[in-house]
Amino acid sequence: MNKKLRNENYIRYVERKSPKSSWFKSLFHAFLVGGAICVFGQMVSDILKSYFPLMDLLTIGAWASVSIIVITIILTGLGVFDRIARFGGAGTVVPISGFANSIASCAIEFKKEGLVFGLGAKMFYIAGPVIANGVLFSLIVGLISLIF
Repeated sequence: MNKKLRNENYIRYVERKSPKSSWFKSLFHAFLVGGAICVFGQMVSDILKSYFPLMDLLTIGAWASVSIIVITIILTGLGVFDRIARFGGAGTVVPISGFANSIASCAIEFKKEGLVFGLGAKMFYIAGPVIANGVLFSLIVGLISLIF
């Protein structure tokens, strides 16, 4: 049996064994969960505007983001966010909650290795490249903007 035939057989085997999912159902769940996260953030913003009228919009936005991050970290620690992510898929990744979850889950996973080499070193295991690339590309875009 040649290699191409083995690959084709393997692909057919994987397709038979893989669970079938509806793209519309996945899209709908992502919309519901991502929308709920964003509605919560807007609710926090509106409440802050009502009770603290002297607070500027930048500060209100920061507090809304911090509240989403804190709640995501708490739900990740309790194991609830994983169930929400299984249901909502990409709906939990797109908002800032996905970033908070990636940091909190790494921190929880590696805490048994100690504070320095576990928690401190590996907390940004998943999010670290995102942060590094974000800073690097921001610098590049800034330099291009400065030159032109």
